[in-house]
Amino acid sequence: MNVKRFLDDDSAVSPVIGVILMVAITVILAAVIGTFVLGMGDDLQNTQPTASFNFDFEAGNTGSVTISHAGGDTIDGTSDSVTITTSGGSSDLDGEPVSWNQEISAGTSKSVSLTSGNDWNGETVTVNWQSADGSSSATLGSQTAPTP
Repeated sequence: MNVKRFLDDDSAVSPVIGVILMVAITVILAAVIGTFVLGMGDDLQNTQPTASFNFDFEAGNTGSVTISHAGGDTIDGTSDSVTITTSGGSSDLDGEPVSWNQEISAGTSKSVSLTSGNDWNGETVTVNWQSADGSSSATLGSQTAPTP
């Protein structure tokens, strides 16, 4: 038996690589066509803004929180719906969103105040965005108030 002949014989390598490449191309094409046929391609054109926000709670967790646009996309708060909501605590904003009805760009801020007797302890403040036609929405920023 000539073992050296089997180690040097690579005549079947090229057809095997060709078949693997053809299968890979077929799978990729099927995946791309499948996403568009099933309508998943529509979500790829979602134009939700990307922005970061800073949350500055007044010392002692009472009074107000100032939410500042720290960077990212400029948001047209006059046509899109940008609201501030709270959850998780006992403030007077639970369930009642505060609208941010202006263009929101880097440096723009909004102050939200509580009525006397309430505090931010345990509250999570969230900035939410919804497109003008209501087809898409996103949470742009969120922070929980520090505990005293």
